[in-house]
Amino acid sequence: MPVIEIDGLSKNYKARKAVDGVSLKVEQGEIFGIAGPNGAGKTTIVECASGLRRRDGGTLRVLGLDPQSDRRTLLQRVGVQLQEAALPDAIKVGEALRMYASLYDNPGNWRELMDEWGLADKERTGFAALSGGWKQRLFIALALVGNPEVVFLDELTTGLDPSARRMTWGLIRTMRERGVTVVLVTHFMDEAEALCDRIAIIDHGRVVAEGSPRELITEGRSDSLEDAYFALTGGEVA
Repeated sequence: MPVIEIDGLSKNYKARKAVDGVSLKVEQGEIFGIAGPNGAGKTTIVECASGLRRRDGGTLRVLGLDPQSDRRTLLQRVGVQLQEAALPDAIKVGEALRMYASLYDNPGNWRELMDEWGLADKERTGFAALSGGWKQRLFIALALVGNPEVVFLDELTTGLDPSARRMTWGLIRTMRERGVTVVLVTHFMDEAEALCDRIAIIDHGRVVAEGSPRELITEGRSDSLEDAYFALTGGEVA
C-alpha cells in the first residue's frame, strides 16, 4: 500500500479552483517532489494531505488515515514544515525543540535530535539571531521531533544562499536514510533533479506530468529537467 494516496483531490477558494482533480501516489521511503509555478496549488495539496486544510472533494489517505476524520492521529505521525513557517524572535533553539516535543504522544529525545542536527551549540541562541541556513536546520529538526513516518517540506530552500541550499539537501537525504518518506515542494529544478525519486509537476491545480527526473526530461523532449519543466508548464516562470 502506498504511504500517500490522493484521488481526485479538489479545493476551492471562493470562485478560484486551487486544486482540480489531483491524483497521486507516494511510496514508502521516497523523496517525492511537487513542482510547479507559484499559485499552481502545490502548498494546498500539502496542506490537505497533512491535515492542515479541509478538502472540498476527492479522497485522501496518508498512512492509511483520512487527514480530515483522522486528523489528530495523523498529526502524531507526520512532520510538516510550511513555506511561511516562523517562530517568535526571542525563542531559543532548545526552547523551541522542547516545546514542539511536548505536543507529541511519543516524541523523540529533543536533545539527541539537537545534537544530531548540529544545533547543540545554538541551544541558547534566539531564533532572530540564526542565519537562514540555521533556521532551516532548526525547522527540519522541529519537523522530525515527533518521530514522523512522513515529512512534508514546502519550499524549504527558498531564499538560501548556494552553500546553505546544498547543506539542506544533505539533511533531506539523511531523513530518507532514517526511513522517513519525504514530500518536497520546490520550484528549483536542480533541487528536484538532485533529490527526488519522482516528481509531479502541477500547473493550474492539475497534474500535467509525473515521473522520475529522467522520464520527465524524455516527456518534455528536452536536454535538462529545467527545460522539460518549462515545456510541460507552457513556459510559466515559477
